[in-house]
Amino acid sequence: MTTSREALGQSEAFLDFQERLSRVAPIDRPVLLLGERGTGKELAATRLHFLSRRWQGPFVTLNCSSLAPSLVETELFGHEKGAFTGADKRRTGRFEAAHNGTLFLDEIGAIPMEAQEKILRVVEYGSFERVGSSVPIEVDVRIISATNANLSRQCETGRFKPDLLDRLSFEVLFLPPLRQRSGDILLLANHFAQRMAHELRIEHLPAFSTQAARALETHPWNGNVRELKNVVERAVYRSHDRTIKEIVFNPFVSPYGELPGPVEPDRHPREPEKDFPDFTTMPLKSAVATLEIRLVRRALSLARHNQRRAANILGLSYDQFRGIVRKHGEKLR
Repeated sequence: MTTSREALGQSEAFLDFQERLSRVAPIDRPVLLLGERGTGKELAATRLHFLSRRWQGPFVTLNCSSLAPSLVETELFGHEKGAFTGADKRRTGRFEAAHNGTLFLDEIGAIPMEAQEKILRVVEYGSFERVGSSVPIEVDVRIISATNANLSRQCETGRFKPDLLDRLSFEVLFLPPLRQRSGDILLLANHFAQRMAHELRIEHLPAFSTQAARALETHPWNGNVRELKNVVERAVYRSHDRTIKEIVFNPFVSPYGELPGPVEPDRHPREPEKDFPDFTTMPLKSAVATLEIRLVRRALSLARHNQRRAANILGLSYDQFRGIVRKHGEKLR
């Protein structure tokens, strides 16, 4: 079993990934990490660095998707004083800061083409120029990159340079999603639960009930380990005894029903209703039915056919509104 912060597991898929990572770590070549969100790509990059011969050098990270395209080049390569408006002093970029160490480029698929050209030059020749300078700066940097995007498809559509992808993918490691890591879910859940209990200064170690454990093991975990961590920490915080019984996967589900939200105009409104008939000339049941149908149609139109919103417009509960809809059926169409 391997442990490194949240890099914890004993499944075959997890151990196979860690074995492949350990084999390539000492090889001083670029590595590309591919995996869904929440699978631990930054943890894997950190482990690659500290298992490499560069472990005493700097480990510098950059989330490429968090920057505007116009700022990526400056962040990576730095700039000279006066290079552009607001550049009142020289700034060192991430490549220069990572000299003799590792540069981790997360979400590399978001890097604009202009910056890709300069990265390719660094990979091939080990040098670059700061923005606003023509003086080459030599660096010795190992690049580890990561993404959940399909870079091969981006190459086909002209959004990523094929030559750069070739240079960055000496080895490609696919991080296994949590749903493929049989046996790791409860191991990780207990780890997160114990750590959360320690943070909250809960003396007893929380345990999951049989039903809660089954719910954890059968959940699809589209957010992977990150989602599991959030769910477990929330469960520990809400638990009032030694056994965790309640698991809330989606904290946005309101106990009071769907929030009405702003009512938007119907893009395809019905034809305006004609003037109401003279109900005084109609039998009572017919008058009531006619009025209900017209009011329900109008409320549905205003609510863009969201029945909960329509019920709110009429001041009815959702169940009351559904009862009227079922009663009149085809007549509402």
